[in-house]
Formats: sequence, C-alpha cells, structure tokens
Amino acid sequence: MRLKNPLFAPRSFVIMPNLWSLMLSKVILQGYILISDADLEKVKTELIVHSKLTKEELGCLVFEVWPDINNANKFHVYEEFIDQDAFDNHQARVKNSNWAKVTTQVQRHYQIN
Repeated sequence: MRLKNPLFAPRSFVIMPNLWSLMLSKVILQGYILISDADLEKVKTELIVHSKLTKEELGCLVFEVWPDINNANKFHVYEEFIDQDAFDNHQARVKNSNWAKVTTQVQRHYQIN
C-alpha cells in the first residue's frame, strides 16, 4: 500500500527512524565497582556530587549507581549516553574531576556497548 500524502502518514512512520538512529548510536556502560573499606565513606560522599554533575551533562540519558544488597563494598553502575561524543565528553570531564582523585583505588568492572 502506497501512501498518497506523507503528511497523513501514521505517526510510527515519522517517529521510528529517529528512535532507531538513537538506539544505534547510544553508548551504554554497565557493571560494578568494588571499593575498599578504607575508601568507602569518601567514595560514597563524592558519588553524590559525581552523580549530580553527570546527570547534568549534555547527552546523558541515564546515570544510576546503587549499592549491592549483599556486599557493602560493591556498587552497580548503569549509564546511557546519547552517542559516542557525549560519552567521550563525560570521560574527559571525569578524568580531571575530584571523583577521579577519590576513586583511584576503586576496582572497575565495566562493559561498554
């Protein structure tokens, strides 16, 4: 079936290409961090600032960090950025942040898609 007037096309024809391109270019980081007992309190404190700054970044779609229910030193991490440039900008900001200084001894176990 051919549409005679594209202005009257169902919304899905107009919206889906944009959603599809967003899904293809999105960068997702997920995994967990392990924090020593010695660093735990300062990392938890700095996480509040790090989370706020990350959520304010242009291109950040999701930023979630939550404690593991069985291990007080383990935190799960899930991040989504609109594209590789947004993710790269996030990494550059973090590299020179107080978060980077506070978490030098943190073990990171991430998967990036």
